[in-house]
Parts: sequence; C-alpha cells; structure tokens
Amino acid sequence: MARKVKITCDSTCDFSPELLKRYQIPVSPLNVIMDDQSYRDGVDVTPDDVYAFYEKTGRLTKSAAVNIADYEDFFKKHSEENTDIIHFSISSEMSTTYHNACLAAEEIGNIYVIDTANLSTGSALLALKAIDMAEEGLEAPEIVEKLNALRDKVDASFVIDSLLYLYKGGRCSAVAALGANLLRLKPCIEVKNGKMGVGKKYRGKFDQALKQYAEDRLHDPEDIDLRRVFITHAGCDEKLAEEIAEQVRNTLPFEEVFITRAGCTVSTHCGRNTLGVLMIRKTPVNS
Repeated sequence: MARKVKITCDSTCDFSPELLKRYQIPVSPLNVIMDDQSYRDGVDVTPDDVYAFYEKTGRLTKSAAVNIADYEDFFKKHSEENTDIIHFSISSEMSTTYHNACLAAEEIGNIYVIDTANLSTGSALLALKAIDMAEEGLEAPEIVEKLNALRDKVDASFVIDSLLYLYKGGRCSAVAALGANLLRLKPCIEVKNGKMGVGKKYRGKFDQALKQYAEDRLHDPEDIDLRRVFITHAGCDEKLAEEIAEQVRNTLPFEEVFITRAGCTVSTHCGRNTLGVLMIRKTPVNS
C-alpha cells in the first residue's frame, strides 16, 4: 500500500487562515519575545501586537526558533499510520528552526524536513507544490527530490517603506537608514541562496514604488510559473494590497492570486508597510 503524505509548516510560511483550513496544514509556531516573555507566533501574539509593543516601548520584539522538544511534540501529534510528513521550514541561513526540526524528526521517523532557503510565502509556494504532487499520487521521497530541484526557482522579494525596523534590529546602518529616508528610497529586499539582500531601490511614495516594483517582477512572463502567486504584506492598507493584486491579475493570467498578511516573524524584522509579490519561476533565481 502506498504511503500517504501530510504537509506541515512553521509559522513563517505566512499562510492565511483560509489556506490553512483549505489544505489542512498544521503549523508549528516560532516564538516572539517581548520583555523576556515568550509568545507563540500567530497563537498568543499578532503582528499588530508587535507594532504596538514598539510604539509603546521603543524596543523591537525578537523572534526565536521552535525548540527540539516542541518539535518532537508537534511531530508526534500529527503523525499517522502509513503516513509520511513533509515539513517546511524557514531558511537554515535565517534561523536554527530547520536544524531543530531535523533533530526532532530523527527521533520520530517518517518525517522529511525541507530547508526552503526562503521565508514567508516563498516557503508557502513550495508547500503548495508539494500538495499538488501528493494529490497527483507521488510519494514523499519523490516529492522531496522534486522540491530540492524547485527551491532555487522561488522568486521572493519585498519592498519596505521604512528601514526603521531593520536599523533598530541591527540589520542596516544609521547612515543607510538616514540616506534612504532623505532620498525617499524604498528598498527591495530579495531572498537569494537562503539569505536576504538588497535589490533595486525605488524612489517616491510607497504606493507608487509598489506599482513599479510589481511591474518589474512580472516583466518576463515566459519565465514565470502561472499556477499561483502571493501578494504578502505586513500591515499595509488592505485597499493598497488589493490594488497590487489587481495589477498582477491584469498583467498575467495566474490561476490563483492569494493575498496574505505576514506573521510576527517577518513583521518583527521588516516592520509595518512591507509588501511582496512572490512566485515561482521556470529558471533559477539564485546566483
């Protein structure tokens, strides 16, 4: 009898509640630290709590990996007879979450942990591809092999309205933050080789920068997988997010266009008013 496949992920995948319910995906939450207290991302704390904490205290929250013991409990809870679990984790370059999941998986068995080399819905795109393949009847080892070949084709990027959170978190210098502010620059953060780096810098108002950014990301339609695309944002006006989604729909005939809100982990590092258009390409984006 063929073994079944179950998909799980950590909270950095930034699935919407509707998609989690639709695909029955269990989530292992990362931890968010406020005043030495630990809260579970998306369970005990929301992105709006992250922003409120900064506005009240002038300090950023911190994110922490899922520990090994919690992962063992999580995998045991969701293990089923004759079923393999494929678990999707934030890039191993960004967190020890992947490493901890691997150690827990070794103790449980029948669990494949995927280093997505990504974050947010860049990881979610891979998880949905795994669901597609499972529905086609592929078993876990073959799905994992195909995912490893697909990972470098995920195109994940975000435009950030303000460098304040990155500066406060020690991820950019005061000079860079001040210069961006004075020049009204909105940097595009790209994920490549499992790490975040700065791409094109847009100038002007945030909404106009986003429209130019979306146009840039969609400029090579022959190289884009049109199965699905995510518009993922951190605390943006819902109307603006829908405008970008409509621009995407009018530009390319994606089968599904999802709008999701980033969870606490992305919000902790990037802050309010961050938005990305995330998709899978036909050729690798990593260099």
